[in-house]
Amino acid sequence: MTPQPSPARRSARSHRAILDATFELAVRNGYPKLTIEAIAAAAGVGKPTIYRWWPSKGAVALESINERMGAATDFPDTGDIVADLAGQIENVVRLFGSDVGAVYRGVIAEAQGDPRVAAAVRETITEPRTRQCQARLERAVAAGQLRADVPTRLVVEQLYAPVYYRFLLGTEPLDGFDARATVERVLEGLRPRV
Repeated sequence: MTPQPSPARRSARSHRAILDATFELAVRNGYPKLTIEAIAAAAGVGKPTIYRWWPSKGAVALESINERMGAATDFPDTGDIVADLAGQIENVVRLFGSDVGAVYRGVIAEAQGDPRVAAAVRETITEPRTRQCQARLERAVAAGQLRADVPTRLVVEQLYAPVYYRFLLGTEPLDGFDARATVERVLEGLRPRV
């Protein structure tokens, strides 16, 4: 008789299967057609298993894309604030142009009508990355690359607003976005006065 896998291993396998099924179904069929029933069937689990970990399809989809974003959205610190921010924004633009971006766009659309999903987007995606960017800007201030009175939260919003504008509204293609020029323009007035 073969030993049964431990409950923890079964749970980990189920968790992984649910995240993978969610992402694959959202990419293949489009996020609006994603359902908990379809996720459960594709992952080989029951709906209660999904609801044990996530309150909605938006929550499970959000976790599936957040883990796929991974280190690509981290903020490097090479000592060159312009290169570091431009490189990070270029990574975000690439992600937004991929399947991850397509699923994320669907989650953001759902967040407009569901305060729980909106809060989860803020807690999982935007706030942690905003804090990382603010920390990188604060290190640039400490290194004398930017003025001490830099409003870091506002600078983050100025840096990423054009990316999200193109991403969500389709005003211009993402692949034509010039991250370096955007960073240089935003930081232009924030350099130390000589």
